[in-house]
Amino acid sequence: MTSPMSVPDNPLAVLTLIAAPAVFTNASSVLVLGTGNRLARVVDRTRYIAQQLRNEHDRALCQMYSTQLERLEKRGQKLVGGMTFFYTAVGSFAAASLVSLLGAMLAETHYRLSFALIAALVLIASSVGFVGLSSGCTLLVQETRLALQSLRDEGRIIRDSLRELSNKP
Repeated sequence: MTSPMSVPDNPLAVLTLIAAPAVFTNASSVLVLGTGNRLARVVDRTRYIAQQLRNEHDRALCQMYSTQLERLEKRGQKLVGGMTFFYTAVGSFAAASLVSLLGAMLAETHYRLSFALIAALVLIASSVGFVGLSSGCTLLVQETRLALQSLRDEGRIIRDSLRELSNKP
């Protein structure tokens, strides 16, 4: 008699063990690409703000640009941290997929100790990947909030300037 989770009784078990980490690997890879694009935008914006700051003489705008540069540095740090977590997740989920495949091959053998060790390795690798994915997403949310804060500040400066212009005779 075979166990309830044996391959002959449940052929989808192997697929699930391999596909779940593969799906998470793909999700992490997509987040790496998106985060890389966001980092490139932060670099471009930093260069633009630095140029504006060199040429600007209005005190309020200089203060806004200076504040934005500080936020851009923080955003860059959060994005690099997020990418680090996402790359860790990619590696962990890929390792979990590979170890799951090895575990599936050993499932019907008499190597129970090896199978238990492999199951533990899959759990550890998947857990590390999940923590990396979650932590990276948390950093992306924080980075987005910093970006929106800069947009609000810029909008406020522009609205104040427009009010001043409309109040002039």
